[in-house]
Amino acid sequence: MKSGPDDLAIFGGTPAFDRPRYVGLPNIGDRDQLFALLGEALDRRWLSNGGPLVREFERQVADLAGVRHCVATCNATAALELAIRAAGLTGEVIVPAFTFPATVHAVRWMGLTPVLCDVDPDSGLIDPASAAARIGPRTSGIIGVHLWGRPCPVTELTRVARRHGLALLFDAAQAFGSAYPGRPVGGAGLAEVFSFHATKLVNAFEGGAVVTDDGALAARVRAMHNFGIVGEDEVALTGTNAKMSEAAAAMGLVSLRGMPDFVARNRGNHRRYLAALTGVPGVELLDPDPAARHGQHYVVLRVDRERLGVHRDDLMAVLRAENVVARRYFYPGCHRMAPYRSDGWSFPHADALADALLTLPTGTAVEAAEIDRIAEVVRVVAAHAPVVAARLARPAEQAAVARRSGAARAGHQPGVPLPVAAGDEVAERGQ
Repeated sequence: MKSGPDDLAIFGGTPAFDRPRYVGLPNIGDRDQLFALLGEALDRRWLSNGGPLVREFERQVADLAGVRHCVATCNATAALELAIRAAGLTGEVIVPAFTFPATVHAVRWMGLTPVLCDVDPDSGLIDPASAAARIGPRTSGIIGVHLWGRPCPVTELTRVARRHGLALLFDAAQAFGSAYPGRPVGGAGLAEVFSFHATKLVNAFEGGAVVTDDGALAARVRAMHNFGIVGEDEVALTGTNAKMSEAAAAMGLVSLRGMPDFVARNRGNHRRYLAALTGVPGVELLDPDPAARHGQHYVVLRVDRERLGVHRDDLMAVLRAENVVARRYFYPGCHRMAPYRSDGWSFPHADALADALLTLPTGTAVEAAEIDRIAEVVRVVAAHAPVVAARLARPAEQAAVARRSGAARAGHQPGVPLPVAAGDEVAERGQ
């Protein structure tokens, strides 16, 4: 039970948890089902190259996405690269600045020029007006990104793309199982790309997929993901090796079976967080868009420094000292990452979100009582913000280091354990 600043671990109190609670711990599903499927694959001695488990996984994903074609891949980054190449994109491609770097990397990795645009200040989703303003004579396509399961403005982006004769793709890495009003995510634009990384609602250990209703594009992707091979000994295209293995498909199939339970748990967790944090000044839990169904696999806080009295990074440091490894989201924005910041872009909405958002643990690895303890820490910080902020600022150099590194070292006391993060600030999402 924490009631004041002295109870916070960063100031010498006992941590709320004896081991780290991470954002993005995998949903495991039924182990017996997984081992049974793995055993079948071993008995068949068919472990890769489009085996029966991969084909069944593709069929189920296509059905859930409401599309005719699915090509499963080793990861979503490869899937996006394949979709870009199969769509014939050239020159420049417009991508939102507020996204996981893999979205932008995929464009550049294919030898094209990513042109970043700003996002909606409330939702964080790509702003169609900003995207339209970035269109130039070399633009060949737009990649929309669905964030936290929330579909981006597909109708508006489709209008922009058609008006300018551009190809439209979607990075749906976080949106498998989500839906626009009236239809599942998966069938918009030329193609959409899912991630089945370990941190996702449905995971295949590591995996991805290109889904589309365009049969010709699907055929190109399928050939490209297997060295360009279209027959037993015919290579028709330049390709790569991006196939999903049977072991990954086995995990994916088990995860699909567990998906209703995962979603129910996420929704219960989200309601618990919402109930515990509603009314805390300066802390807003991003609520799902009521018009769009999704699995609520992400608990995202927007921290208003002026109202809370504590910067988002200070709140993160306090939580990490409690062994709650909260994460900054898409920080610091792709336009401020080393490969792209020399282009001199400025996107105020992306900057504001990158400076304010914090994700908290959820999923099947998180219990209701743990959510209550996490929320209790946030409430203590809010109730004693002036004292917390002042103590974290002594010495100022220590707080500055904490903000730069994202580690829970501000105000660190000897003997207080520091949690070890599961990776750098962008590692959680995974592609």
